[in-house]
Amino acid sequence: MSDTSDSAAAADPAGEPEPFTYNGGRVDPGESANVRYGISETYLGDPVRIPVTIVNGARPGPTVFLSAASHGDELNGVEVVREVAHDWDHSVLCGTLVCLPVMNVPGFLAQQRYLPIYDRDLNRSFPGRSDSTSANRMAHRIFTNFIEPCDVGLDFHTSTRGRTNMLHVRADMDDPEVARLAKAFSSNVVIDGEGADGTLRREATEEGVQTITIEMGEAHRFQRRLIERALTGVASVLAEFGLHRESSVHWPGWRTVIDDENDKTWLRADAGGIVDMKFESGDLVYEGDVICAITNPFKEDEDVERVEAPFTGLVVGILENPVVYPGNPLCHLVGLSEDTRKAFERDLEAGRRFVDRFDQ
Repeated sequence: MSDTSDSAAAADPAGEPEPFTYNGGRVDPGESANVRYGISETYLGDPVRIPVTIVNGARPGPTVFLSAASHGDELNGVEVVREVAHDWDHSVLCGTLVCLPVMNVPGFLAQQRYLPIYDRDLNRSFPGRSDSTSANRMAHRIFTNFIEPCDVGLDFHTSTRGRTNMLHVRADMDDPEVARLAKAFSSNVVIDGEGADGTLRREATEEGVQTITIEMGEAHRFQRRLIERALTGVASVLAEFGLHRESSVHWPGWRTVIDDENDKTWLRADAGGIVDMKFESGDLVYEGDVICAITNPFKEDEDVERVEAPFTGLVVGILENPVVYPGNPLCHLVGLSEDTRKAFERDLEAGRRFVDRFDQ
């Protein structure tokens, strides 16, 4: 990767910058705008508006969207998008940023995952339709006005309520430009796959807007360490695609791409009870390690179920809510190649040495 763009998605650097237009407005080169854009109406007929910030650079370049909270309780990405839009210096921006910090406004207001309108999932409704369900109509308004005009997209998510994820990227690595984008974000873990029908990243990519999903942390909170790490990834992407040409692409130190050839599994509870989790998301576990124990209220030894790692791997996602029924997910475990595992262990050891020096 280079720190200037050679992507077909990037505008000709010798060309002229163009206005960003949407149904009802435009933002000219060198200008920015904060827009509350109507996508639906409430039961009382009042408008449902989403916040959108458009930053159009004075120099030509690609158009990149950053989106968050298509699930209304997933908040980490909200802060990532807001900081990029309002705290960063874009005076030398080459191209355009379309920042959508809260797409599912009704869910955000209710602090729940789905649209509180027949429990529809906005992130299974793209690209939407103008003559269909409420969720499809909202998705259509967002998609046609603010997603289709873009070249590249970053869609931020967290795990669902009661679970947490280490920061990682999900992307269709069979698409060369998507793979380039995924690597530019500089996460340690990339999970390969197209995504489900109706997800923003799949439908946008199929329309020629190369898009990745970034998973980070848990619902209902800001997690500053993950937000800062995601901001590093955004800066790396803007450098790779030539929007911030003075910046450089970030290398995470090691990377693994998880595809169908890797060991990967969701470990599930075979008994109901109270979970004593031994590891956290982002931890390396070795085959045979006890990841957690499930006990009854009396902690009787004969009723304890110990859940062991079936292979050596990385804990990508993990249960936060310590109570389970049989069949509930406990953790998402992915395998690492020997070389990647050694690189991870080197980073871990270097981190321990740094902490030891800091504590002295």
